[in-house]
Amino acid sequence: QVRLVESGGDLVQPGGSLRLACAASGLNFRLYTMNWYRQAPEKEREHVASIMASGSTTYVDSVKGRFTISRDNVYNRVYLQMNNLKPEDTAVYYCQVSHANGDFWGKGTRVIVPS
Repeated sequence: QVRLVESGGDLVQPGGSLRLACAASGLNFRLYTMNWYRQAPEKEREHVASIMASGSTTYVDSVKGRFTISRDNVYNRVYLQMNNLKPEDTAVYYCQVSHANGDFWGKGTRVIVPS
């Protein structure tokens, strides 16, 4: 079965950096667009970044220039490098993939950027 496991969440001071990782298994990883979503307290889950099989990327406007999504198709991992973190980045971050058998989500990893 498809399994996604996030790691790397932490408490980071404003302006700091953090790298999230998602380990994927149970799918032909290199064929799929991989996504990062986040959900802040009391807010809707939002899309943060995507990376296609080709390597093309997209980002929500609020993180452009600060976050970078990347993938490693040898080790089936997707990363989110987060720089210049702000309090509004505080959220649980989720790895996601739309697969032929449905949408799959990791359990999330928590990022806290205090004011």
